[in-house]
Amino acid sequence: MDALDIARWQFAITTVYHFFFVPITIGMSALVAWFHTAYVRKHNPDDLRLAKFFGKLFLINFALGLVTGIVQEFQFGMNWSDYSRFVGDIFGAPLAFEALLTFFMESTFLGIWVFGWGRIPEKIHAATMWLVHLGTVLSAFFILSANSFMQHPVGFKINEQTGRAEMADFLAVLTNKVQLVTFPHVVTASYMVGGAMVMCVALHKMRQAKAAELDGRVEKPAAGMYANVPEDIPMWRRAVKLGAVTTLIAGLLVAVTGDVQGKIMTEVQPMKMAAAEALYETPPAGECANFSVLTVGKLDGSEAKNLIEIPCLLSFLGTGSWSGEIKGINELKAEYTAKYGENGSDAVILKTLSGENRNYTASPTYVPNIPLSYWNFRFMIGAGLFAAAVAAYVLFATRTDNVPMAGWVKPLLWLTPIATVLGHSFGWIFTEVGRQPWVVFGTMTTASGVSPSVSAASVWISMIVYTLLYGVLAVVEVKLFLDYIKRGAEPYEKQDLLEDDDELAFAY
Repeated sequence: MDALDIARWQFAITTVYHFFFVPITIGMSALVAWFHTAYVRKHNPDDLRLAKFFGKLFLINFALGLVTGIVQEFQFGMNWSDYSRFVGDIFGAPLAFEALLTFFMESTFLGIWVFGWGRIPEKIHAATMWLVHLGTVLSAFFILSANSFMQHPVGFKINEQTGRAEMADFLAVLTNKVQLVTFPHVVTASYMVGGAMVMCVALHKMRQAKAAELDGRVEKPAAGMYANVPEDIPMWRRAVKLGAVTTLIAGLLVAVTGDVQGKIMTEVQPMKMAAAEALYETPPAGECANFSVLTVGKLDGSEAKNLIEIPCLLSFLGTGSWSGEIKGINELKAEYTAKYGENGSDAVILKTLSGENRNYTASPTYVPNIPLSYWNFRFMIGAGLFAAAVAAYVLFATRTDNVPMAGWVKPLLWLTPIATVLGHSFGWIFTEVGRQPWVVFGTMTTASGVSPSVSAASVWISMIVYTLLYGVLAVVEVKLFLDYIKRGAEPYEKQDLLEDDDELAFAY
């Protein structure tokens, strides 16, 4: 493996790992803010206990997401310096907004929320968590603006003398048609993750409380733990229902935004849609493109066999018409070769820092990795459908005073949040793999963006170090998460909260 391959592996590992935490942060911050606001409105002790309980889980996830996110931007300078040099004027603008505006917004108001109990007016205190949530959403907006430019570059011009892309219209970058549909799709999917997390954790605690009731014994909890008492069942039921409703509503919005995204993707990146179905030949005129739910055999266009197929669905997903045309991989490959040259050399002329032209070697084909594109597209859809189905079952099973205690329910409690998080990862893998061999679609090949002075050995070393470090952080994250879930919700204690008209005093 050369430096390009290893650099791509490293970026994939760090990006997918970091994105485990992002949707949990966005989704759970909204639900913690909801619980806190509900307490301020009605002063129901259960809402305060839930806000503090899920707030602790949110903080654990936020801390790990922060640590892993820092590594992302390091790689642009280390392994992708030519990419950074070419599009830095454009790509750097939304990243600067994300770091200087949203990150400081999140961290500042999160600190106020953590240390503000009993020190600031209760309505202002609840508002701080909503501002944290707003910060997470804005952070996603700016990050997705940068990524959408890579999918569909707009609002720029190329300076032929310097060989660099320069910003021409920042508003066009922020309102990129890909961005306008990707942003709501990612955010609603994040709400689905947050809802699934709250639903399953609360259902787990509700089952424990029911088990204590059936057992008929009340044991003294260990130090640092809080007892699972039958009286807490209504509290956990409230959280279960909120999480399940959030998961179902968000799942519906994910499907709607995903449908629109598929049509935009077919318009600006038709090869990605063809790769999602492993469609090599364009259907004859007058015929539609089918969607295969399950395929066996090779996905190279030679021996694949569709076991389950939905007629004309791919045409509808890509065009909105059941008879719409979806171009095949072979036709698109020929078009791209004629437009950009055999290896992408006609896409853009880049120069080294010395001003001399550099001979870049691009991928010899314009076809992405078909198996990865095909299966990740289906795993993404399957994960969302699974979570929605579980949420519907949980709403039905927890109606009135019911508590589902069957043994097979327990695996669902852990599989559902994992499925929603992995659904995000499957979607991002499909999005990025399906764009290849471009790092900026139609403008710059991935091979052209790698740092020319970085050796394979140095990338290997950094990748191994980061992977081992991330492995340790994963153990820490899971252990802390499970420990605080096991600890439970702390008993209610009346809060000496300031009223909104109380004066604030500052001491130095």
